[in-house]
Amino acid sequence: ERIRRKLDLAGNPPGWTVDRVTSGKIVGAVAGLVVALLFSLMLGAGTPVRIAVVLGGLVVGFFGPNLYLYQKAYDRSLQIQRDLPDAIDLMTISVESGLGFDAAVQQVSRNTDGPLADEFSRVLREMQIGQGRAAALRAMSDRTNVADLKSFVSSMVQADSFGVPVGQVLRVQSSEMRVKRRQRAEEKAQQVPVKITVPLIFCILPCLFVAVMGPAVISIMDSF
Repeated sequence: ERIRRKLDLAGNPPGWTVDRVTSGKIVGAVAGLVVALLFSLMLGAGTPVRIAVVLGGLVVGFFGPNLYLYQKAYDRSLQIQRDLPDAIDLMTISVESGLGFDAAVQQVSRNTDGPLADEFSRVLREMQIGQGRAAALRAMSDRTNVADLKSFVSSMVQADSFGVPVGQVLRVQSSEMRVKRRQRAEEKAQQVPVKITVPLIFCILPCLFVAVMGPAVISIMDSF
């Protein structure tokens, strides 16, 4: 169940199944063990270092598929978070122009690309085979870990339950998503001075000191 959950969060990459991930962990562990053993023999290290390298290779090989799925899920979540405000804007325009919610979702899945468009397309397919709109939207929310998408799905399900006009809810959600996107951009901008401190101290300042103080040091050495 945990592996299936990771596959759903990663968007179910082609060819990746639960059995393949499990067998990949075993094969990766064996391959990591062999590679680490050969590497330790090439280094000519002692027994404690060799044991540590072999164990490290074993752990890396065993958890390699998990790391791959985690990275795929992370990239997919970022892409969904970026595409969600524009998708809601398109849905809002479609609904306010006279289309129904299902037709608006179809416009998003047809005219956009990426994991969010694939999720909306899957929602439409599930609704076509008889699943309710609320259940299909909740299933889409469960296949992702994006808080904004979960909030959007919750609002649409409540609007469908209470009979609130969909266009009004979409307009409010669109405005909130744009505000959140602006806040995230401002947060990223405020993190730049902190993140640039490390390369500034360890990479830029030493080079600057060499360029500025180097001639003076050479002159002093020549004087002595």
